[in-house]
Amino acid sequence: MRIRISGLALLFLPLQTLVAADETAPLVEPVAAGSLLQMLLGLALVVLLIVGFGWLFKRLTRMQSVANGSLRVLGGLSMGTRERVVLIQVGDTQLLLGVAPGRVQTLHVLDRALPLDAAPGKEMAGFAASLKAALGKDGTP
Repeated sequence: MRIRISGLALLFLPLQTLVAADETAPLVEPVAAGSLLQMLLGLALVVLLIVGFGWLFKRLTRMQSVANGSLRVLGGLSMGTRERVVLIQVGDTQLLLGVAPGRVQTLHVLDRALPLDAAPGKEMAGFAASLKAALGKDGTP
């Protein structure tokens, strides 16, 4: 019986020290200007670290994916909602690839490279001229 009483007294001993510590500790407002400033500075530091690591990761992965400029996408054409035909150049070889969700297939390996003299602006100018001719000179049908 005596052991239980002393054990019970030991359980309440930390509670008594906490009550005594609370009486002597100065009161601090939880929403003081200093606390708010410290919280905002900590938040800004965390956001800057996240942005910095994201930039560093993007920079490092771009360096590894360049492949010395030997791989270029020359053009592409949409064949449907999710299918495309893409012309790529690997070194001196040009490949025509079919790209679909979950699958890339070589459609044709070109024997000689296609000339890339035709600029996209010329094709658009040709289309614009054809459209104007079809609609009439003043743009009305």
